[in-house]
Amino acid sequence: MLFRSPSVYGPKPATYNGWVTDLFLPAGTVLHHEIEVKRSRFLAEISRVSTPEEARLAIDCRKDEMPDARHHCTAFAVSVLDSSPLLHSSDDGEPSGTAGRPMLEVLRGVPLLDTVAIVTRYFGGTLLGTGGLVRAYSDAVKECLEGALLLERHIVPVWETVLPHADGGRYLSELAGSGFTAEPEYEAEGVRARISTARGAELADLLARLSSGKASVEQIGRATIETPWGTITGGNAVRRDGNTART
Repeated sequence: MLFRSPSVYGPKPATYNGWVTDLFLPAGTVLHHEIEVKRSRFLAEISRVSTPEEARLAIDCRKDEMPDARHHCTAFAVSVLDSSPLLHSSDDGEPSGTAGRPMLEVLRGVPLLDTVAIVTRYFGGTLLGTGGLVRAYSDAVKECLEGALLLERHIVPVWETVLPHADGGRYLSELAGSGFTAEPEYEAEGVRARISTARGAELADLLARLSSGKASVEQIGRATIETPWGTITGGNAVRRDGNTART
């Protein structure tokens, strides 16, 4: 099942100040955890992805790695710029609503984006019933996420300025000292620097002051940046300051 959600994730705010409602695992994260319920084994794998195609590839790889398993139940939530995210869940042969949807609800409860969860079940010979399956698949994902590092993402403008060769090094040093990270390119006309920041007015003022009004900045696009937010503790997203609020 693939659908767009207008609820927990919702459309991103149309601002350059970013948002902190949705959280992310660090790039390259792959988490594993196993639980056993009445001799059935539930093996969870949760990883960071960037696109639905990456999520589906992770699912296909899991199926190839464990072809003898009875079920590979899945859920993913993938961000879409300036739109609601794509959400997916699959029960893969389990009774409807007992596996994929509960797994997705765990992701939404953090709430995590750009994440795929796969829970592979090896049947142990005992039927667990609807409630037992919901608890097993939910618990496998919750326990797999325990202790995971969380990041927040911001969309910020990308600014460009061209600095004179003679003063380029000094300007870049001053920018760094004021908390601006520049990506310089050395060209014939000067040092072309790109800076991703929401502090556009402050950046323009600083450059004007350094150059006596000669240097200016122009917004050329926008970029995403991710910074540490907190961890998952006891099934809850906990900010570094210990606050569980996500505002």
